[in-house]
Amino acid sequence: MIVVYAYVCGDLLHRGHLEHLKNAKALGDKLIVGVLTDKAVQEKKPKPTMSFDERVDLIRSIKWVDVVVAQNTYSPLDNIKALKPDILLESTDHKEQPANEFMNHIGGRIFVMPYYPEHSSGQMKNSIRRDLMS
Repeated sequence: MIVVYAYVCGDLLHRGHLEHLKNAKALGDKLIVGVLTDKAVQEKKPKPTMSFDERVDLIRSIKWVDVVVAQNTYSPLDNIKALKPDILLESTDHKEQPANEFMNHIGGRIFVMPYYPEHSSGQMKNSIRRDLMS
């Protein structure tokens, strides 16, 4: 069984999230998705609009996702060490992560998928703000 680990913030779920997770599932038999906690997201980005529990419920409802776990840091390293997946899925917007070295150490593989900037939560939030201001 090939286990794939991917991670998302999952705030304002959009097509980019779905493509990312569908592609992740296509790489293996079991897809585990880490959902970043609010604290983890805020290491690099503003606090999510949706609560952590809402984001977990949304990601869990996606048909390609087998297991959802909390990811307590922006880097997936702690979860990768605990779960030891066969594949770590990264995105081109943050492909250089500390977990990559660990994956190499355990003989795992790293796949880098394209980031979908036209489908970002930040862009959606900015569009909503612009519409409200006009």
